[in-house]
Amino acid sequence: MVFSFFKKPAKKMVVRPAVAPQSPAGSENAPPPAAEKKIEEASFSGFSDFGHSSLELHVDDDSDPVDAPAEEAAVLFANHQDSAAQTILEDALKSQQSRRGERLWLMLFDLYRLSGQQSAFEAMGIEYARVFEKSPPGWGGASEPEPDEAAKTAKSGSVRFKGDLLGGNDASFDGVEQALEKNPRLRLDMSKVRQVDAPGCARLLKLLSSAGQGAIELLGRDALISLVQKAIEEEKAQTPVSGKECWLLLLELFQRQGRQEPFEDLAIDYAVTFEESPPSWESRQVAEPEPAAPEPEVASAGEEDDGAYVLSGDIKSLRFGDLAEFAQGREQLVIDCAKLVRIDFVSAGVLVNVLTPIYSTNTSIVFRHPNYLVAELFRVVGLAEVTTVVFAKH
Repeated sequence: MVFSFFKKPAKKMVVRPAVAPQSPAGSENAPPPAAEKKIEEASFSGFSDFGHSSLELHVDDDSDPVDAPAEEAAVLFANHQDSAAQTILEDALKSQQSRRGERLWLMLFDLYRLSGQQSAFEAMGIEYARVFEKSPPGWGGASEPEPDEAAKTAKSGSVRFKGDLLGGNDASFDGVEQALEKNPRLRLDMSKVRQVDAPGCARLLKLLSSAGQGAIELLGRDALISLVQKAIEEEKAQTPVSGKECWLLLLELFQRQGRQEPFEDLAIDYAVTFEESPPSWESRQVAEPEPAAPEPEVASAGEEDDGAYVLSGDIKSLRFGDLAEFAQGREQLVIDCAKLVRIDFVSAGVLVNVLTPIYSTNTSIVFRHPNYLVAELFRVVGLAEVTTVVFAKH
C-alpha cells in the first residue's frame, strides 16, 4: 500500500494560548525550520521534554476531522505517552466508523501491537472487517519487533567503516573504538572497503579480539573476504612470503561464516607457509549468517541498489550525521523503517533538516514500511512534503 502525501491541502491550526517550545540559539536540538513552523501552529502538551501540562488543539471547520486526533496521537506516542495516545485514538474511532478514518484504525492497530494488547487488537479486527469489508492487519505484522530483536536493538549500535582497511586509517579505527565504548554490541559495516593491507588486517583482527566474542557483528563479510584473498595472493608472489595478518583475518572471517572446509584448507596452507601452528576451528564461535541486503520495492528500473539506510528501535535525539553522506550519488534514497518502533519529535525535525537539501538535488526519498504512528509524525513535521511513504502489506 503506497500513501503519497504531496497533494494533501495545507491545514490551518489555531492555538490557544500560543505557546511554542524554545531552544537556545545554535542548540543542536533546536528544531529545524519545517519543525518550527509546525510547533508554532500547534502546542502539544504531551511533551514531558518541553514541560507543558495541558494540551489544547483547535482545528478550523474546513479541515479533515481525522487530522486532529491522528496528529495528537502521533505526537503523544513519540513522547512515550502511549496511554494518552491510545485514549485519543479509541475516542476518535467512536465517531469515525467509515473508510475516511481508516488511518486512525491502522494507528491504533500498531499501538495495540507494539504494547502487546493482543485481545484488544483481535477484537478491533472483527469490527474493522465489518466496516471496511476486508481483512484486518495480522498480529504478527511488520510493525511488531520480536522481543529478542527489540532487546538487541536497545543494546546495540551501528557504524560504517569509512575508507579502506589500511593500517594508516586511524580515523576509522578510532571511530569504531569510540562506538564500542558506547555500545556493548556493534554492527560494523565493511561494505564500502575497496582495499586492504596487512597492517589494516592486523588492526581489525586486534579490534575483533579485544571486543570479545559476539560484541562486533561484521556486515559485508563476503566482499571483505574477496579483498583479503586477493591480498594474500599478492603476498604469495613475494619472497619470502609476508603479511600473515591477512591470513589470520581470513581464518577469522571463515570462522565467523561457519565455513569449516575453506578454514581447514587455509590453516594447512598457513602452517606450511609460515611454519607455525594456525588457529584451531571453534564450533562455538560460528556467527549468525549475515542478513541479505533488502531491496526497495520502488527501486527505479535498472538502478543498482546498495541497500537502504536503516532506522530501528526507539530513536531519541539523533542527529543523523551520516545520512547525507549515505545519500550521495543515489537517485533514490530508501530509508527502511520496518524495525523502527518510534522516533521522538526532535529527531523527526532533524530529519526534515537533513532530507530537505537531499530532496533539492532531485533525489527521490522513500520511507519504507514505517508503522502508522511513525508515519503520522512524519506528516506532522513536514517530511511528507519531500518523501513518499511505502507501507507494508497486511
